[in-house]
Amino acid sequence: MSDSPTSPVRYFAPDADLAELISTFYIADIRVAHFDELERADRPQFRLRLNDSPGEYHFADGRVSDAWGATIIGPTSAPVRAICHGPVHLVGMGMMPGGWATLMGPEAAAYADQAFCAVDVFGNWINDVGAAIAATPSDEVRIAMMQELAREVMRRGDPAPLWFTRTVDRWLMANLSPEVDDLVAATGMSSRSVERMTKRFYGVSPKMLARKYRALRAASAMARGEKLDEAALAEAFYDQSHLIREVKQFAGATPSKLAKPSAYTLATTAGRHKLAGQVSPLITDT
Repeated sequence: MSDSPTSPVRYFAPDADLAELISTFYIADIRVAHFDELERADRPQFRLRLNDSPGEYHFADGRVSDAWGATIIGPTSAPVRAICHGPVHLVGMGMMPGGWATLMGPEAAAYADQAFCAVDVFGNWINDVGAAIAATPSDEVRIAMMQELAREVMRRGDPAPLWFTRTVDRWLMANLSPEVDDLVAATGMSSRSVERMTKRFYGVSPKMLARKYRALRAASAMARGEKLDEAALAEAFYDQSHLIREVKQFAGATPSKLAKPSAYTLATTAGRHKLAGQVSPLITDT
């Protein structure tokens, strides 16, 4: 299932064998002279640019990275400003925590909140894959090629222990404000081990992870124009000002701004939501 061909970003569910490694595949075709948008705190991304428009990513700590032909972006804990000097045409895939840890190995935590060139990880053959995908006119074939690329790059890494990500994901979905002690109990590990593994898989500590998904759930619902459950909000946030601060920290916009989303924000939030039933609720609701 994908979004309308007129949408600037179209999402596709991964095949069943990739579901615990890849969150979604997507195609972005944004025909503007200058693209400048805040991307909310997100999962790791693997992107292949299909045109020659240069661009860069601006991170919350002031770091600026090029948008290479093949770019990997680690899990982010704050909004990232994405700029492209010309139309944006790319294919990409979001990585589940297990896919990210499989791709980057034990040092995955060190690559959070930054972007780097995929050629440095895989070699020049990754650019050849991008050129082959760019030469293919069919979106369906492009996504099929991205599925095969995902299988190939994941085969090159050591499989991550997916029991841990399943446990964390269940913990995140249990309620809007999950307690870290509950996660420690569910894993049967020490709190220090849980923190270390959560940083490796998700890029942040368990406490920050819970805050991130709590804010993104609220922000995504606002961008889709949905009425928020006041009882759930009251349980998750101290008051309105707390809600505003958290949403702005992780989504990069206040609730009033999210009520009037840009075409890009609306396409990304609504596009993921349309995959409900095909991918995890953590993907469709955030």
